[in-house]
Amino acid sequence: MNVAGKPAPSAQLERPDSLLVPTWTKTGIALLYDEITENTYEIRLKLTKEVLTLQKQDVICVSGSDHSANHRTVKLRRQPVGGLGLSIKGGAEHKVPVVISKIFKDQAADQSGMLFIGDAVMQVNGINVENATHEEVVHLLRNAGDEVTITVQYLREAPSFLKLPLGSPGPSSDHSSGASSPLFDSGLHLNGNSTNTAPSSPSSPIANEPKYEKRWLDTLSVPLSMARISRYKAGTNKLRSNAFEVLALDGVSSGILQYCTAQESADWLRALSTNINDLTLQNIKMANKCSSPSDQVIHMGWVNERLQGADSPQLYKFKFLALKGSSFYIFSTPPVSTLDWVRAEKIYNLCEVLFKVHKLWLNDDCWLQANLYLGIHQDYELEDQRPYCFSVVVGHSKSHYFNVELGSDLGVWEKSFQRAIFLEVQKTGSKTYMCSWQGESLCFTVDFALGFTCFDNKTKNVLWRYKFSQLKGSSDDGKTRVKLLFQNTETKQIETKELEFQDLTAVLNCIHSFIAAKVASLDPLFIDSQSIARKYTYSN
Repeated sequence: MNVAGKPAPSAQLERPDSLLVPTWTKTGIALLYDEITENTYEIRLKLTKEVLTLQKQDVICVSGSDHSANHRTVKLRRQPVGGLGLSIKGGAEHKVPVVISKIFKDQAADQSGMLFIGDAVMQVNGINVENATHEEVVHLLRNAGDEVTITVQYLREAPSFLKLPLGSPGPSSDHSSGASSPLFDSGLHLNGNSTNTAPSSPSSPIANEPKYEKRWLDTLSVPLSMARISRYKAGTNKLRSNAFEVLALDGVSSGILQYCTAQESADWLRALSTNINDLTLQNIKMANKCSSPSDQVIHMGWVNERLQGADSPQLYKFKFLALKGSSFYIFSTPPVSTLDWVRAEKIYNLCEVLFKVHKLWLNDDCWLQANLYLGIHQDYELEDQRPYCFSVVVGHSKSHYFNVELGSDLGVWEKSFQRAIFLEVQKTGSKTYMCSWQGESLCFTVDFALGFTCFDNKTKNVLWRYKFSQLKGSSDDGKTRVKLLFQNTETKQIETKELEFQDLTAVLNCIHSFIAAKVASLDPLFIDSQSIARKYTYSN
């Protein structure tokens, strides 16, 4: 089902460029986590197609003369029943301000129209209480007489525990002591020590006094074009619980956004990923308008690359990958101009790389290990705890190991690599490599139409030729030598051909690419049926 509640069209299953949900416009409440103070602050999120906006509550003047934009001074008359009509939390002993945590309806604080939950108490009858303890402020308010003047300032980043419901437990609380706890509501709606026993009139706003309202105000905008998302603490395998961070291309960070439930966190993660991927698709279309048909961008996006070597200060680092024309690119930052494409950290020919899925997370929390290229084993595969992982094997037995945030992203990368490699094979047609055997200099050609051909480098005489279908097996020493086993169509006997290459991995990857492309051209459904990531992520 889509956002509008209508069944999603089946055609979306063939859409490899984005997630299988439409663009989201979404609003909701989250907590912003401060890693330094370890406090959380309530914020509101507004998601549009291009921007994630963070809002914080503030008190603003909506009418009358605004004497002070930051501080408000309010006079309250204590009522015989209900007192001041408010409760407070916090105190200097806990390194937090005293904050109004409860306002009782139709009582003095509520009737003033100028006090709000989240207001920090700055002064009581002219006495500064910014550094006062909880008990000191309680004592002042309860013994301030019938008319109490309070100066407050709305605390936009009040720790969330200061706004817990009345009576909610907090740290360092002691019910049996009889003393007020700074993390419990101290109820000042009860009568204080009044010098006047006659009923006092309720507080009411004066006509020419300013009127205030608590509103959500925009505080930060995070552009989503080329943005990235991380659920992990920087560079580690430590997964944040129901939380993630959004980082814009210009370096703006949303901060750590926390959610109450795993489902809520997953919904926001999918919504943001959808919008980011849709914007990436737009950028791809714009880039392709300026490129030749043979140099089109197939897919690009952010991943996490695992860094190899014990000396690395981080386990993972953000990388931006792109499949364009005949090449696979690895960038530290996305290319935004034509010149940026030649500044990639690594560039590999698509015919000579091999994509393989390592891990994806199923609904029952089981790991699915997929070794698509036997004979290559990396120790870090077994140590890595992240789901949704893939690697790209390149020349000279080297490989890059990547992780993405969502299973659907893994499916998109698998499909995109297949498509990019198949297009490059068909466009190139053939690849020829220098090789040798028993001291002779030879050439080995992989041809999309003809199959395998070996000829003498000097005389150009063809020594042998076989179709793809005749290749029945192979073995190699993991270094430079390979044995190719072909079946003779006439005798049905197996004929072994041994060759030695300078970069054996690139040649083996090329053979794999050409055979896979050949199979795909004859039976496209077979390739889709072998897609491990797409099979599981889309069905789940």
